[in-house]
Amino acid sequence: MGGPSPRIERVSTLELFFDLVFVFTITELTFLLAAEPTVRGLLQVGLLLGVIWWMYGGYAWLTNAVAVDRLGRRALLLGGMAGFFVLALAVPGAFADPGPGFGLAYLGVVLVHSALFGRAASVGVARAMARITPFNILAALCVLGGLWIGGTTAYVLLGVAIVLEWGTPRAKPVGGFEIGAAHFTERHGLVVIVAIGESIVGVGLALRDAGFGVGAAATALVGLALAAGLWFVYFGSDRDRAAEAALAGAPSDRRPRIALDAFGTWHLGILLGIVVLAAGLEHAVEEPFDTVATADALFMAGGLALYLVCDAGFRGALGLPVAVGRRLVALAFVAATVPLGLGVAAFAQIAALAAILPAMLAAEDAAWIPGGRRTARSAAR
Repeated sequence: MGGPSPRIERVSTLELFFDLVFVFTITELTFLLAAEPTVRGLLQVGLLLGVIWWMYGGYAWLTNAVAVDRLGRRALLLGGMAGFFVLALAVPGAFADPGPGFGLAYLGVVLVHSALFGRAASVGVARAMARITPFNILAALCVLGGLWIGGTTAYVLLGVAIVLEWGTPRAKPVGGFEIGAAHFTERHGLVVIVAIGESIVGVGLALRDAGFGVGAAATALVGLALAAGLWFVYFGSDRDRAAEAALAGAPSDRRPRIALDAFGTWHLGILLGIVVLAAGLEHAVEEPFDTVATADALFMAGGLALYLVCDAGFRGALGLPVAVGRRLVALAFVAATVPLGLGVAAFAQIAALAAILPAMLAAEDAAWIPGGRRTARSAAR
């Protein structure tokens, strides 16, 4: 049986402010992929998001262990926010215009994070972070050097940075950290919901120049329905409460590893799915009743598919029930929407994607009722 979570505090307004600044990087990554809808653009976005999300997760672990209730700590956290903001501004030119901007901002984010973690009340937490800090700094130097030099070196060194960051905790046990389940799940859930909100903003901005009319309104509504479907997949039927209960119920010594897998690795895929989907939508809604480019049709279907796969992986990592068969059927229907975008119209593909999600959720909820098997709602109790 798991021990009680060390913290029950909810997310502070300063942390929410931090998250709003962080999500600006998601917006910039979406614009980057929309500007270069190619395999190379997708690789660039994946590499950048890989290192960015690692450090966002580091700040979520930080505020889960260190209360930012003093002026000095708040000032440092604001410094981390400033680093993320500058980093986001440097995203569009990170690969196109080699220079130190992105790398220096990233190094600043890492150093502020390490300084704040050194103020942890728990000696065990501070020691655990001290074991990881050198690898974070080395990874940041790889990011700085790679993007400063540019070319193939940038891709190689960012890949090395990702291996250092994401591989180190798996090579060594993730011990010494304390995870407050309520705060931790709420913090990551807020990032997901704000990222989904940014996808709606992207649709609105793309439609703004088209002029208001029945077609624009209909496209906006199906785009909103698709975003609402994303919300229901993650939060509906008390799924977020079930995730919190599962993390809180895990043995305290296993919680850090579970948190790393569920809220680190799988959430990286969830956010990448949102970015890819939003990049496809941004082009598709400009001429909603025309067919779309192959890349945009694939991005819309592929982004949603990645989101659904990683959401299932997230729940599986927490030990929550996953209706694998029904999720696979939904993925097949998602793939089948690509010909709609290519041969009928963007509107048809978006509407089909929006319709798949409620059908999938209804089938999944029904899967856990017969025979007394637990529902997501009961798992949260």
